[in-house]
Amino acid sequence: MGLIYPLRVSASSDEGPMAEIIHKHGACCGAPNETPAAVDMRETDPVCGMKVERATAKHRFSYKDVEYLFCGGRCRERFAADPESFLKPKQPAPAAPAGTIYICPIDPEVRQVGPGTCPICGMALEPEQVSLEDAPDPELVDMSRRFKIALALTLPVFVLEMGAHLGLMTLVAPATSNWISFVLATPVVLWAGAPFFVRGWRSVVTRHLNMFTLIAMGTGVAWIYSVIATLAPQLFPPAFRDHHGAVAVYFEAAAVIIVLVLLGQVLELRARNQTSGAIRALLGLAPKTARRIGADGDEDVSLDLIAVGDLLRVRPGEKIPVDGLVTEGRSAVDESMVTGESMPVTKAEGARVIGGTVNQSGGLVLRADKVGR
Repeated sequence: MGLIYPLRVSASSDEGPMAEIIHKHGACCGAPNETPAAVDMRETDPVCGMKVERATAKHRFSYKDVEYLFCGGRCRERFAADPESFLKPKQPAPAAPAGTIYICPIDPEVRQVGPGTCPICGMALEPEQVSLEDAPDPELVDMSRRFKIALALTLPVFVLEMGAHLGLMTLVAPATSNWISFVLATPVVLWAGAPFFVRGWRSVVTRHLNMFTLIAMGTGVAWIYSVIATLAPQLFPPAFRDHHGAVAVYFEAAAVIIVLVLLGQVLELRARNQTSGAIRALLGLAPKTARRIGADGDEDVSLDLIAVGDLLRVRPGEKIPVDGLVTEGRSAVDESMVTGESMPVTKAEGARVIGGTVNQSGGLVLRADKVGR
């Protein structure tokens, strides 16, 4: 007969609820041993997302034979008024909420509401404040799509042009090669390169010439010249035409420049996205809730409800929710994720603590002085 050893680990009031671990060992039937697993005794509040203890939850509501737990009466009232609005799948959050201030990464004095391009350097603006929502960057998605399509269309044009110089394309007449290049390179220049022409024109209007001015002029002139040479080669002097009557074109030059600039934009936007991701990861170190000390005892509340001056209790093993000043207790705090210091730092009454760091050994009471608003 297999033996079952129930193992109960009790903790003090400062260490959270009792955790129960059931370990099954050595079944005689040859079944594999089960990995020890901790039983989660908490439910998620469908309104605010906080974790609620099943055993001690005071606010409950049944809907369609399912019981939901809530952190407080206000959340229960909101859920009871319209349960479906909280149970339906959430739509992906936008890259930035409406009204977000965008700045230029090169010229920070350029500020505007909503996305756009810098009128000075022509670069895309980015949000001033990094959002915790890990939403895809719409500009990176757009530039990546343009780059992939432009690359696929440019490669045949490049092969046609370089093959002719190397004597590899003797089966394609120059006039036919010009027409093929015209068909393939035109969407690259006019569609894939459209953002560069818009930024180039804006730089002329604002009298802040930049690299997009040169890109738009260079590729635009090369494409227009090549179109005229393809459609009406007779307009050019005889010295411009070869023995087949075709005029040399520069479709491949315009298309390759567009592709290379698109590649540069994609790499830059990816680097920015990775930097924003690192900042989001740092901001994500802070917990989503805090244990506030009130007149009726301790209560778990969302960080959005924490105000400067609130007294907060931090138990061993918990993250410190906000920056503050220790008013009671003594503990060692792991600040390595913020300062890089590998050794825990002792904190006692009067010491300052940083939000997102981990309280290790003892309970602390702190007064919030920075709440991120």
